[in-house]
Amino acid sequence: MQEQFFSRLCQYLSEQPVAPNSSYGPTLAISTLTTIFNVLPLASEARYHVFLAILKVIRSTNSAHAFEALVPQLEQNVPNWLSAWQLDEEDAESLHTTIADVAEAQGFPNLSYQYLLKALETIEPGSASEEGSQTLAKRTLITAFTNPSITDFTPLTASDAIQALRKSDSDLIELLEIFSSDDYASYTEFISEHSLTSLSIPDSASDVLSTKVRLLTLASIAAASPTRSVAYSTIASSLQVPSEDVEMWVIDTIRAGLVEGKLSQQKQEFLVQRATYRVFGEKQWAEIQNRLMVWRRSLESVLTTVRSERERFAREGVNGFEQQTNGWDGQRRPTGRRQQQRQEVDTGAD
Repeated sequence: MQEQFFSRLCQYLSEQPVAPNSSYGPTLAISTLTTIFNVLPLASEARYHVFLAILKVIRSTNSAHAFEALVPQLEQNVPNWLSAWQLDEEDAESLHTTIADVAEAQGFPNLSYQYLLKALETIEPGSASEEGSQTLAKRTLITAFTNPSITDFTPLTASDAIQALRKSDSDLIELLEIFSSDDYASYTEFISEHSLTSLSIPDSASDVLSTKVRLLTLASIAAASPTRSVAYSTIASSLQVPSEDVEMWVIDTIRAGLVEGKLSQQKQEFLVQRATYRVFGEKQWAEIQNRLMVWRRSLESVLTTVRSERERFAREGVNGFEQQTNGWDGQRRPTGRRQQQRQEVDTGAD
């Protein structure tokens, strides 16, 4: 009975806010729903319906201030609420997608994408091919392509719902594989054969996609470099950009957090300090093994030098060391008449 009452109350407040002719109507509705939410027991499933109603009011009334106040609480509280409410797969997915919808409407694209991913995680493998799951997977994938700040595609490649798109939207999966592990040349070849609109991606996002895949390509080049340096000519060729634009692309890749390093205009190369691996498999393990072997050989060389000096010291003893030290002193410090002359010259200068 109580659950039914709260359900009807939430529906009324979310669809017909208090004092609809007043500018204070949405505020009163959100305040009332928030009060109800807070007085309910923590484990009450009724809180789920109240929270959905709050989100619905925020979205329908475009209450940016209310959502901004809610954002800091989402990351901390939503996991606890899900655990306390013991929601099934469908309700958990609905909660995450509703938050994603509101975040997108209020101008929080990264937060929206974050909750789309969380919604995907609620989908069981057995439900991955269902129509609703496929719709959500496609939406999340297109969002990842068109959001300029998203460069990590690992969560998508690991999703059962995303992989299930191979049957219905194989071209989207092919594009995902390019963004996950391939380069700009592969992207241009793909685009020459497929239009973005055929993938339900707006043409207006073309610059975002080409820029992003260039940045990812540069990151892969930097990560794969055994010498930890990449020539400007290599970058220009791989990204298909003029040589004078190379430094700008490197700086943009650094800003994206994909690489760290220094530009050497004199040597015309990018000195890599850190690079992000887009995928980490057998090839990447082999690269790490090669670098560890280089470090090992360097350390062995240092140890050989130290061991040689130690043995020489043991043979010659302290006297030999002191003689060598005295030799250094004799070269560095003037004595006798020369020292006196230097003192006289210095005194005369004063």
